[in-house]
Amino acid sequence: MNHVNIRLLIAKVPYTAKIPALLVPSLVWNGQFGVQIFFAVSGFLITSTTLRRWGSLSSVNVRDFYRLRFARIAPLFLLVLLVLSVLHAAQFKDFIVKPKTGGLGRALLAALTFHINVLEANRGYLPGSWDVMWSLSVEEMFYLFFPVVSRLFGSGKLFIALLLSLIFLGPFGRTVFTHGNEIWSEKSYLGSMDAIALGCLTALIAFRTCFSLPVLRILAASGIAILTFVLGVSNRVYSTVIGRSGLEMTILAVGTCMVIVAAAQTQWKSPRILGPLLSLGRNSYEVYLLHMFVVFTLFNLFVNMGKPMAAVPALFLMVTLFSGAFGAVAALFYSEPMNRLLRKRSSQSDLGSVVEDRRPVLRATNSSV
Repeated sequence: MNHVNIRLLIAKVPYTAKIPALLVPSLVWNGQFGVQIFFAVSGFLITSTTLRRWGSLSSVNVRDFYRLRFARIAPLFLLVLLVLSVLHAAQFKDFIVKPKTGGLGRALLAALTFHINVLEANRGYLPGSWDVMWSLSVEEMFYLFFPVVSRLFGSGKLFIALLLSLIFLGPFGRTVFTHGNEIWSEKSYLGSMDAIALGCLTALIAFRTCFSLPVLRILAASGIAILTFVLGVSNRVYSTVIGRSGLEMTILAVGTCMVIVAAAQTQWKSPRILGPLLSLGRNSYEVYLLHMFVVFTLFNLFVNMGKPMAAVPALFLMVTLFSGAFGAVAALFYSEPMNRLLRKRSSQSDLGSVVEDRRPVLRATNSSV
């Protein structure tokens, strides 16, 4: 919705004129908050899966960790880069990497070495389908060092201290350390890793401690309240001291982690009515990497129709539905088959297996790990 909103604003479609000003940011400007929530979930899932797979962080097999990440991330990532390169060469207007940002070669180098965010901060925004890779740059840079640090320090005091330092420095990474660079304030490594670190810390706490049901209920209620507040009045949050200090993202990640712990330890199952949202979550990697293709296609159709105001709600709805369907198809027929194939070709037949843990805290089903 955030990316559809941006296209509508660029096209000067005044579709928000009759919507209360308080609602507009909460409905269509929360993309950055969504990424922050994803980072917290990612940190929890990767850490908890690592604990189940190898028993402890200090026992992680660094080589196998990288193989698993490659098998999950690389097939679709490389295919998307190939498609984007072809579309750039064919001069499709929404996919042309302009010379001022370094051209196609520079964009490919940045994508493959996980510094799309650095490139954009220095040279400006890339086309939408390239731009979304900034979060992948942050996430994979974190996981590049995660197994090595885990191997060295396990989950001991030094490891905890490192996570806490990332959490502490996160707000500064979004404010003081950006030196006024708006893009870097949103996409810097340090400014985004506090959520991943909080997710990792949450997994460690949940692995060691089984909370009582009353405590879990308090955590769930508190977490939902924080999420509702930050997402519901996002424009007001940005204008407060919390927003100006960069703390709003950290607070959002904390609320997310509270909900994660409650959901994991109670083994909460979503009702069937939320099945479509559950599918979006399970295929979030595919949906995220591919959704801009849908956004551009349907938005161009909307423009060719004369930008009818009455069709704006349908545009938002259809982009969401088609993005979810596109991601599900990509996961079912390409990402997951390639993931399984690459794991089977590993020298260890049990690579990717997860040892069952008797604790109830880590039974999350996830296709992204």
